[in-house]
Amino acid sequence: MKKTILFYSFALTIFLNSCGTTNYRSTPSTPPAKRPRTTIPSNTNNSAGQVEREYSTLIKTYKPETAKVLTDLLNGSDGDETSITVENNSRCNMVLTISGNNYFKKIPIGTNKIGTAMVPKNQNYNLSGMLCNSVYQKTKFITTSYNIKLSN
Repeated sequence: MKKTILFYSFALTIFLNSCGTTNYRSTPSTPPAKRPRTTIPSNTNNSAGQVEREYSTLIKTYKPETAKVLTDLLNGSDGDETSITVENNSRCNMVLTISGNNYFKKIPIGTNKIGTAMVPKNQNYNLSGMLCNSVYQKTKFITTSYNIKLSN
């Protein structure tokens, strides 16, 4: 019994000595190099942080038009409106802005979620948003339901 304890003590001592010693409290002989500061203007509208803040604010009050969109997709639209569906297959949340003649809407679309909106038919729409620091912008004349898949 005494020999096994002695053996394990010896093995532990050798193991700890092989790890080497590191003095974590010593100060380096040369000061670390100073990195130049890069500042992002606080009024930048296209930053990822701003998009996240806008997404968080919109998601609290946004009311999706799910029933109308599903009716349009399954039965077609006989009325004056049609649907826009946006599938966000990226790792970032986004806010899609849809603007047209007398129409403006912001839609929060989460990561791997689908955002929808009903819009008046036969009009030009500007679709825009930020997706993982990339700008998405498209102008489209909408006559029937329109689907978009976005990914990074």
